[in-house]
Amino acid sequence: MKETKNIVTDHPILSVKDLRVHFFMDEGTVKAVEGASFDVYPGRTLGIVGESGCGKSVATRSILLLVDSPGKIVEGNITYRGGQTNGQETDLTSLKISGSEIRSIRGGEISLIFQEPMTSFSPVHSVGNQMIESIRLHKKLSRSDSKDLAIDWFQRVGMPNPEQRMTQYPWQLSGGQRQRAMIAMALCCDPKIVIADEPTTALDVTTQAQILDLLKELQEQNGMSIIFITHDLGVIADIADDVAVMYLGDVVESAPVDEIFHSPKHPYTNALLSSIPSVFNRNRERLPTISGAIPHPHNRPSGCTFHTRCPSFIDGVCNVSLPTKSELGDNHSVTCFLYEDKK
Repeated sequence: MKETKNIVTDHPILSVKDLRVHFFMDEGTVKAVEGASFDVYPGRTLGIVGESGCGKSVATRSILLLVDSPGKIVEGNITYRGGQTNGQETDLTSLKISGSEIRSIRGGEISLIFQEPMTSFSPVHSVGNQMIESIRLHKKLSRSDSKDLAIDWFQRVGMPNPEQRMTQYPWQLSGGQRQRAMIAMALCCDPKIVIADEPTTALDVTTQAQILDLLKELQEQNGMSIIFITHDLGVIADIADDVAVMYLGDVVESAPVDEIFHSPKHPYTNALLSSIPSVFNRNRERLPTISGAIPHPHNRPSGCTFHTRCPSFIDGVCNVSLPTKSELGDNHSVTCFLYEDKK
C-alpha cells in the first residue's frame, strides 16, 4: 500500500459538487452522472473506482467540458483554483465550451490522458507534430525547442526510438506505443492536474509500473495533482492518497486510501474489495462476486441505486428513499442507510 501523505487542511485545487450529466436520447434521458461530489487536493492523487458504466469517465471529462453530444451538464459546480487564476476560484461549468479560457486550461493547466488513444489522435498528422503543436500552444516555445521537449518526453515514458516515432502516424504505432504517446502529450506542458483515465490499460505489467512510477516522480517534483480512474484496486493501493467509489453516477464512499482498504463502510466498497484475488485464497477457490449487474442509467432503480444488488438491503427503506451522506470523521464519508443514525 502507498505511504500516503498527511491529511491536508488547505483548500482543494478542484471541487466537484452535485454534478449531474444527462444524455438526451430519442429513447429518453440517460442520467450518466447523478449528484457526484469529490475534491482534489494539491499534490495528492484521487483514485476514482467502480465498475464499467458507473460514470467515472463522464464525470471527469466534464471537468474539461468534454462531454460528447447529446450529453450536457445540467446541474452542479466544478470549481478550479490554481494556475493562471492565481488561486482565485473559477467555475468551469460557467465557461464557454470552445472559449479561449477553457482552451487555455485544457492541456495547459488540466490535462487528460484518454482511455482510447487511437480516437484521441488525428490520423492525418504525425504524433510528433501533434505533440509539438500542443507544446507551442501552452508553453510558447520555438518549434525546435518544442521538438526537443517532445523527444525528451517520449524517452521518459519509455517510447522506443523516439526520434523515429515522432515522424509516424497514430495508425503506425502499436496500442502500447499510442498509449505512451498520449501520456507524454498530457504531461509535457507541466499541468497542475492530470486526469488519467485508465492510462495503463494497453500496457504490459512492467511498463505499467514504469508509468505509475513516472507519475509519482513528477508529482513529487512539481506538486501536481492526479485524478486516477481505474477498476484495478491494486493500482489504487499503489498510487492513490484518497479514493472515491462511484456507483451508477454517484460517489457512494470517499476516504483516504488506508481507510478504504482497512475500514470500508459501504456494501458496494466491501463487495469490490472481496472480489480481489489474494495470496491467502485456496487453490481453485472461487472468488466472491457482486450479484446481478449494474442497472442501465436510463432505467435507474428507485431509492438507493445499489439496493438491487446489496447484501444488506433493508426492505421498505433502501428501495423507497435515497440515502444521504454521512460523515464518519477523518475525511471519511458514506452514502448508506446503515450509517445515517451514526452522524
